[in-house]
Amino acid sequence: MGDEEDFRQFAASRQKQLLRTAYLLCGDWHGAEDLVQTAFGHLYRSWRRIGRVEHPDAYAKQVLYRCHLSANRKKRFATVPIESVPEPVASGDGFGDGSTSVLMEALAGLPPKSRAVVVLRFWEDYSVAQTADALGVSEGTVKSQTSRALATLRTRIGDSLSDIRRD
Repeated sequence: MGDEEDFRQFAASRQKQLLRTAYLLCGDWHGAEDLVQTAFGHLYRSWRRIGRVEHPDAYAKQVLYRCHLSANRKKRFATVPIESVPEPVASGDGFGDGSTSVLMEALAGLPPKSRAVVVLRFWEDYSVAQTADALGVSEGTVKSQTSRALATLRTRIGDSLSDIRRD
């Protein structure tokens, strides 16, 4: 089988998993699709080398996380929101029961690197060392980002639940 066909099979088999992770990183499905597409573009350019590594899944996730962080650095200067274009309302949140809106709102308020750390540590179940390696930061940075992010999430989720109970 050729390299291109190997890549197509790899991409088709991993797309859904990467898309869900990208959704947690981005907070919206359109951004997640763009992020996965960008990551696949990077992977395709280096597929001859990547296709021969022992764990291409881990490499693909690392590319996804780094693309997310890179996109957020660029987004600060290049994105202009347009409020006059109506978005169609999606039903559900893509995870089945629609119960994640409070969590997604809380995650959306985190800085990109903190959000990536939370997704890696608690969605992907990465260790501190694996998270540090995937993001290209020190283990101490992962620990401090995790601590601050969890404190922020606890506060925001607690406040949101209090607001819901009052209504």
